Amino acid sequence: MQVILLERVAKLGQMGDVVDVKPGFARNYLLLQGKALSASQANIDAFEAQKAQLEARNLETKKEAEALGEKLDGQQFIVIRSASDGGNLYGSVTTRDAADAATENGFSIDRKQVVIVQPIKELGLHDVNVTLHPEVEVKITLNVARSPEEAELQASGKSIQELAAEEEAQADFEIAELFEDIGSAASDEDEGASDSAEESDEG
Repeated sequence: MQVILLERVAKLGQMGDVVDVKPGFARNYLLLQGKALSASQANIDAFEAQKAQLEARNLETKKEAEALGEKLDGQQFIVIRSASDGGNLYGSVTTRDAADAATENGFSIDRKQVVIVQPIKELGLHDVNVTLHPEVEVKITLNVARSPEEAELQASGKSIQELAAEEEAQADFEIAELFEDIGSAASDEDEGASDSAEESDEG
């Protein structure tokens, strides 16, 4: 099916291009979202008549997107989730979670603009792309943690797995120290017992 693009669409073409696409993709996405029109002669003529206005509007929205993108790019947002001790989430972080976290921090973005390539199913820092405009894409980081304190530690560069390993090592160290103390206390007692035995022999 041939359509005429009303804006730049990644991997398809620029505004005004007539492209061949699968009918399902055209109907369910391009036409539905107002990104294209079916390429009938009437639509092509109508597009040509409105091209200047569409290009002007596209430039305006691109400028707005670039302004927002400058502020948004590289931002880190905290998402609090329940997870196992190993750091695996009960469920996963969705595009809606990402959009909500950004919106709570004063950035108005829609979940449709968020692109999560790999499902987020564990604690840690995850990079996510946000498409603000067909020609403006930025990257944000989701700091997925079980508590704000944990998020702070992760932001400083420690992973939950490392923290768990550190805590375990610390616990093992404390247990080892405890056994050493018990061991040395026991050997002191042994020495004390042998001393008193020697004294009784001399007597």
